Amino acid sequence: MPFSLNIKGRLLTYNRPAVMGILNVTPDSFYAGSHTFNAAAIEDRAKQIISEGADIIDLGGYSSRPGADDVSVEEEIRRIRMGMQIIRKISPDIPVSVDTFRADIASEAIEKWDADIINDISMGQIDSEMFPTVARLRVPYILMHMRGTPATMQQHTDYSAYGNDVSAGVIAELSEPLHKLTLAGVSDIIIDPGFGFAKDLRQNYSLLNNLPAISRAFRRPVLVGISRKSMITRLCGIAADDALPGTVALNTAALLSGASILRVHDVAAAVQTVSVTQALI
Repeated sequence: MPFSLNIKGRLLTYNRPAVMGILNVTPDSFYAGSHTFNAAAIEDRAKQIISEGADIIDLGGYSSRPGADDVSVEEEIRRIRMGMQIIRKISPDIPVSVDTFRADIASEAIEKWDADIINDISMGQIDSEMFPTVARLRVPYILMHMRGTPATMQQHTDYSAYGNDVSAGVIAELSEPLHKLTLAGVSDIIIDPGFGFAKDLRQNYSLLNNLPAISRAFRRPVLVGISRKSMITRLCGIAADDALPGTVALNTAALLSGASILRVHDVAAAVQTVSVTQALI
């Protein structure tokens, strides 16, 4: 569905689904093709994302894959600062989302390094200061469903309290933080169902199948991040390097089910997927 974001007083309207390109300043993300751990690699990746037509860059300095190493606050700050400085040298205007669950880093990224959006995988559970910080900063916020932490999330896939309906569980568990954000005065909220986070293989596909219900429940832009994830690699018995065709297939399904934003490693493929899918609607 069409949606708008207030980026520091600049109203951006998206009349078609947006493509968010992933730029990880990490050595250990699950997809090796997304590693950019020095200035030259970051610059090359940022230029590629922009040239291939991304609407937003999502910059992360802390891998959220299961079993990833912990990253100190100081190291995450160093990574995000380096990434933002390079991106802004290339493009002063492209919206940048910073992928962090730490409120202090969110604050520095917005106020010191000219980031625009906060993408929090923890829906405010890990850092209690995140919601007040986002409200103070008055920036768009991506509210993603997750249980536990990246290290423990796959131990929390029991949705029996919701009749084993993962979609009902996601809707219920996102509703409370969404209400808190709204009461705090946060107006631009993007919903991310959290594919791969505290969901098993079957649950991920059930969640994707019920994406229209999630969109109807919240009436907010819905972000889908399924690029090269284990719901493809495990199903097909392949490595992440070989998962682009599966990613395109699932992104097509997501767009036909009402996704507003695709978060992807492969920007050019996603831009084509959006164009072709829009022609079908």
